[in-house]
Amino acid sequence: VRCYIVCDIPGSLAIGRSILPAPLPIFGFGSFPCGERPRPRLLKLFLECSCLELVLAFGWRSASALRSDFKLDKKALAPSARLCIILARPSMITLTEADVRQRLDPAKVITAIESAFRDRYASTVIPNRPHLPTTQGVFLIMPCYDRNTNAMGMKLVVVQEKPARPEDRIQATYVLFDPNTTRPRLAASANYLTDVRTAATSAVATKFLAREDARVLGVFGTGRQARAHIQVLPLVRRFERVLVCGTDPGQAGEFAKKMSEKVRLPVESADARTCAGQSDVLCTCTSSQVPLFDGKVLRPGTHLNLVGAFQPHAREVDSRTVQRAHVIVDTYDGALAEAGDLLIPIKEGIISRDHIAADLHELLTGKKPGRTSASEITLFKSVGCALEDLATAELLEP
Repeated sequence: VRCYIVCDIPGSLAIGRSILPAPLPIFGFGSFPCGERPRPRLLKLFLECSCLELVLAFGWRSASALRSDFKLDKKALAPSARLCIILARPSMITLTEADVRQRLDPAKVITAIESAFRDRYASTVIPNRPHLPTTQGVFLIMPCYDRNTNAMGMKLVVVQEKPARPEDRIQATYVLFDPNTTRPRLAASANYLTDVRTAATSAVATKFLAREDARVLGVFGTGRQARAHIQVLPLVRRFERVLVCGTDPGQAGEFAKKMSEKVRLPVESADARTCAGQSDVLCTCTSSQVPLFDGKVLRPGTHLNLVGAFQPHAREVDSRTVQRAHVIVDTYDGALAEAGDLLIPIKEGIISRDHIAADLHELLTGKKPGRTSASEITLFKSVGCALEDLATAELLEP
């Protein structure tokens, strides 16, 4: 919030600071001739024509409040304060990618998403997201409303099939709304938000499904999601090394070298068989539409997070992998509408709908069991849930 203070008597600026409901950065201050009261219409015009969220005028004998919803602590007024004119408008916070990166702590995102699926899921309205085909890919709309907290937000996403740069494949914007007026409260570039909330959701699943002694993290992919998963998942398990598999071995080697420096863990490039067969926790973070490895190479006790495929015809693992695994999904509705990793083996008759053991809410609340033995293969399939975005976007507000 940016504030402008107008005053006419000595000490008014200090008085103004003392009665603000919260500390505000002062954009500037000016003065009117002593004893002359500024006309409210002029101040209102000044407010509406500027980028300021708040204009305070102190020092005049009569008071006027043009907004009743801005609460003033009158008890804090000093005896010498003869005046108080308050003009305010609701501010919309606009955040860049750099702002979002600065404000989001991955550990707090993990906590927020775990809490959201455990405590808020039952009170939220999350419609299935529409897929609008575009000339470049697909446009996704992801709204979410929490009836208990009266929180409302929506993410807009474009997923490009052939971006100029792989890093640009997913482009997103998030908006938090006032549910009573639909007025935007916050608008943020949401590429990093999407990356970190997806990895944080995988981290929540890993926390509840992976073996406690998991030491090797495997990642298919070398893009933004792969990077986020390598950075975030070590927050929930004590990994000793990371294996990375990419379509280009040279590029995968460079990626592994850079990530090793960032996470201070040995990160090695590996082929598909090695990555799938030697990992305790395996994350698929690719745009592949066909299986990345043969499911028979998975070791007993492996946990998988599948996050790349989100369309019924696309999958990152084969039917054997799904058949061998205890399957958890982020939401039933999303998985049964979009998760080709599950829909294809269901269509083949290899598994049934009942093979999906639980959703994330049921897992976190203990309504359904997670891992039942050290040798069991567990699989978490995520297509992305709007509650994850809402819980993460709320952390951006001051």
